[in-house]
Amino acid sequence: MRHTPHQVAILALDSVVPFDLAIPHQVFGFSRAAAPARYRVRVCSPRPGRVRAAEGIILETRHGLRTLAAADTIIVPGLTELDRPIPRDVCSALRRAHARGARLASICTGAFVLAAAGLLDGRRATTHWQNAEALAARYPLVRVDPGVLYVADGPVFTSAGLAAGLDLCLHLVQRDFGAQFANSVARELVVAPHRSGGQAQFIDTPLEPGDGGSLEATRIWALAHLGQPLTLTRLAAHARMNRRTFTRRFRSETGMSALQWVVYQRVLLARRLLETTDLPVSRIAARAGFGSALSLRLHFRKLLAVSPLSYRRAFRAGGEA
Repeated sequence: MRHTPHQVAILALDSVVPFDLAIPHQVFGFSRAAAPARYRVRVCSPRPGRVRAAEGIILETRHGLRTLAAADTIIVPGLTELDRPIPRDVCSALRRAHARGARLASICTGAFVLAAAGLLDGRRATTHWQNAEALAARYPLVRVDPGVLYVADGPVFTSAGLAAGLDLCLHLVQRDFGAQFANSVARELVVAPHRSGGQAQFIDTPLEPGDGGSLEATRIWALAHLGQPLTLTRLAAHARMNRRTFTRRFRSETGMSALQWVVYQRVLLARRLLETTDLPVSRIAARAGFGSALSLRLHFRKLLAVSPLSYRRAFRAGGEA
């Protein structure tokens, strides 16, 4: 059966940030070397021709707004000139794409473009923390969350600055084709496979001298023992710290509590097992450390908004899981 590539359109407007534009082009364009290709990527602008990017860079695009009409996913990279009005035809094209069911995503200040089109009204969204206050003030109907890497609200996704756009794009690849393929893309790009959207944009708790080294060794040990009870006391003991110091240091390194991190890693393990094995949910729950199928279902649905069996069916069917 011939695979139809997922159509990705990257919208380049004047003052577009080149790094933000390059991220989705690299992530989704990676599959061009695969057989068959998973994505087909096009960069478009209001009209084919020159686009004045940030830092004095001039881009040439071959595609106009008609590209948005056929795209399955539309990515809006960040802009540097936030006071420049967003063209009406751009807003109209984005609204039409949303109305027909396209998935829309912004990187960094690209959220201002989606907000200008009215697509973030009533939705939770994020942007770079330095611009979050301006986004909330300009578009009061948007529920701005300045403290996370990326946000999914229905078919609309927004991400924080710079590298958070990479996390969001890998998250979208994961939703489309599963964790195994997303991990292969991450390896090709030489980046970490995945960061949860709920992680903090930045860590503002400085590490104090004398606190010891990184807790990476404890996290690696925990990953190898997810099927066993992993209490805060046991994790702190492995790190040879008291619970209070361990708790503070773990959050400073990861942006989440130790037990939140353990649950998240268990959900990731369960998802991989759902994708790659035919084990029943009860066996997967035991191997991932949840103890019961009910506990797995509760945490799986909370983090991924879908049940384990629904995820497996959607993944095996080749659709968006």
